[in-house]
Amino acid sequence: MAERTIRIGTRGSKLAMAQTGIIAKQLTDAGQRVEIVPVSTPGDRSMAPIAEIGVGVFTSALREALLDKQVDVAVHSCKDLPTAPERGISLAAVPVREDPRDALIARDGLTLGELPSGAVVGTGSPRRMAQLRALGLGLEVRPIRGNIDTRIGKVTSGELDAVVLARAGLSRVGRLDVITETLDPIQMLPAPAQGALAVETRVDDVDTEHLLQSIVDDEATRVAVTAERAMLSALEAGCSAPVGALAEVVEDLDGEGAVIERISLRGVAATGVEGDSVRILRASAIAEKHEADQLGRLLAAELLDLGAGAVSR
Repeated sequence: MAERTIRIGTRGSKLAMAQTGIIAKQLTDAGQRVEIVPVSTPGDRSMAPIAEIGVGVFTSALREALLDKQVDVAVHSCKDLPTAPERGISLAAVPVREDPRDALIARDGLTLGELPSGAVVGTGSPRRMAQLRALGLGLEVRPIRGNIDTRIGKVTSGELDAVVLARAGLSRVGRLDVITETLDPIQMLPAPAQGALAVETRVDDVDTEHLLQSIVDDEATRVAVTAERAMLSALEAGCSAPVGALAEVVEDLDGEGAVIERISLRGVAATGVEGDSVRILRASAIAEKHEADQLGRLLAAELLDLGAGAVSR
């Protein structure tokens, strides 16, 4: 494998290139030759709201390039991946996850609780919109588009009082300094798989798949992401639906008092997002690590019983 150059496909945005650089470095550190290949996607060319176009548009062009053998590997933000499997493509690796929490960037160094009633907060996520409104702080939540620098610029220019972004993205482009508060998941549960990357290859490229699994894959992150995405899938909710999830591998005690690892999952689903009566439904559960998929589906069933059917789209 060392004589071969592994072509890694990625979106051309600053964040996507930084994320892909992480994977490229892991491979080069292991003695592999790599080439990063930027791929333009319909999502990058559209200025329509994410909720309208769906984040799947960011992955489709990369997957086409992979299947057409223009690239050998595709790197995605895991939260952008559709939950349904893609024929001919394998999720070969899920690397160590960045901090999955959301982050506030506000004028004058303010925290969320310090923003005055009527303050204008921008986000492109229905999930964040719903949870912000449900906090009852009297904030005006406004939908926005654009890359990280564009969104930060809306605060520094005075157009908005604050924006909410994924902390992981800010970390990967070296902008943690602009964060005025990292939001506790109790206030704002992140999107399923937020902060995680997904590294795909073709199912018939067994050598590359095994290489990625041995060098890049992280078991704890993969287990957590599996549970979160299973919940999203069972809710039949799109990647931009007002659904949040966060799973963690935690230490627990078995029946004999020995320390073992299990998977803990918290989930939220919002209803009434378009109106003034946002309702946040919450559920949590714990299971064995090998039951991550079943855990996600169990939590989704609980949320559906609570009335989460209205979020499906």
